Amino acid sequence: MAENVDAKIVIIGCGIAGIAAAHRLVKSGFTNVQILEATGRSGGRIKTGRLGNTMIEIGAAFIHGPSEENPVFCLARDYNLLDPKTLTPENQAVDVGEYPPLVPNWFTSSGQKVNPDDMNPALDLFHVLLENTPQSKSHKQRSWPSVGDFLRSEVRRRTAKRWKDKDKHTRQLLLGAISTMLKEECCSSATHSLEDLDLVGFSMYLSIKGVDCTFPSGSEGLISNLMSELPADLVSYSRPVRCVHWGCSESGVNAVTVECEDGEKINADHVIVTVSLGYLKKHHSTLFSPPLPGQKLKSIEKIGFGTCDKIHVEFESRWWDADCEIIYLVWDDEKDISDHVSDISKNWVRKISSFNVVESSERGSHVLCGWISGHEAEHMETLPEQEVRRSITELIHRFTGDLTIIPKRIECTRWFHDPWTLGSYCHPAIGCSAQNFKNMMEPLPTRGKQQPLQVMFAGEATHPCYYSTLHGALLSGWREADRLISHYSKTSPLHSDQKS
Repeated sequence: MAENVDAKIVIIGCGIAGIAAAHRLVKSGFTNVQILEATGRSGGRIKTGRLGNTMIEIGAAFIHGPSEENPVFCLARDYNLLDPKTLTPENQAVDVGEYPPLVPNWFTSSGQKVNPDDMNPALDLFHVLLENTPQSKSHKQRSWPSVGDFLRSEVRRRTAKRWKDKDKHTRQLLLGAISTMLKEECCSSATHSLEDLDLVGFSMYLSIKGVDCTFPSGSEGLISNLMSELPADLVSYSRPVRCVHWGCSESGVNAVTVECEDGEKINADHVIVTVSLGYLKKHHSTLFSPPLPGQKLKSIEKIGFGTCDKIHVEFESRWWDADCEIIYLVWDDEKDISDHVSDISKNWVRKISSFNVVESSERGSHVLCGWISGHEAEHMETLPEQEVRRSITELIHRFTGDLTIIPKRIECTRWFHDPWTLGSYCHPAIGCSAQNFKNMMEPLPTRGKQQPLQVMFAGEATHPCYYSTLHGALLSGWREADRLISHYSKTSPLHSDQKS
């Protein structure tokens, strides 16, 4: 943009979407941009912590699809935040979908360590089915409403033929491994059960090529690099917003008023709302005046928003193989193929399907990250740390048969009880369609003579095919910034018939 634009733009939320929008606007010559952040820090659901000597990710951990198509990968590479191995052309060319090829250890609830090759029939079947979920509404007139229904019925149908020659114990073990993978997928989708995922909606998500990777020195490095390129006073911290007053039809300036919790009112020409979908679900009725239009409300309701938590556990010594990258747990006493437990308060720990190896070093820092989602994760968040530690210790004793293994430290995430996020990320719930995501990104007002682009929306739940990801959130922030850049390059600030 050639000249400076002094339109007042307020961005609500200093997560990656809000930062990306501000970054793009400032670089394009907008001189009057302000971010209001409810908490005392930047980054939102990107948060790096420590457990002993080990760096851990409290929030977003992975770059899904680290290759040229992924803007997070490109930024991280430019900021020198990646492992050299990640940058190799081979690594960027591999198309693995959502399942990077990790070296596994498998343990069963009867204390047996199982040869990974023996588990491959279950893994192969699961991945084939997951990659071939029906993508249109025509399949037998929706004979399976959900991803869970489809997977379970297809597993039963196919294994009845394929595994009929296997003995009962082996069959039970393989079906248990399928349950483990269902629970894994619940974490990927931040959902309680795959029965809550719309089968057609599930195929809206697009994966990018490249083997998923992490930030060796923490994902917050991405935030600090982006923030260092913004004016120091651009963010106001500990400034929760009470209400966005929009819909002013007069042609004067400042069509929107942002009312903060402390009573201050900030007049703006445009507001970009980047709060989580969980926050919108709970607070939309008080956060906007007048209320949001019907189609926006319907989409907020239709798109699912769930919890995926992590339990980081540190040990004195390693009890897994030296080359192991992921530990899978298989319950061999569960009769049905299932991804949730019956009595959550008693059996919540059964929802933990795997532990990723975070660090297994000679420095004596051996850290695993356990994954748990849904109502079991929400329940775990309410428990005292000692109770979680006791349950995890019992779990490991049961699966390894080794009663000498004692966790040294433990750290649990609590995204569901975080008042500003109220969960982790979104998923296409039953009945959710592509139109719902389109509605989420529509600016307000939708039509009429009012000043356009008063309220805009960004964040992972507003991206139609990269929802739930870091790159989806980043792209949504750029998208809304570009909407304003385009608006001001085409028109005078106050008179526009530009369609969104």
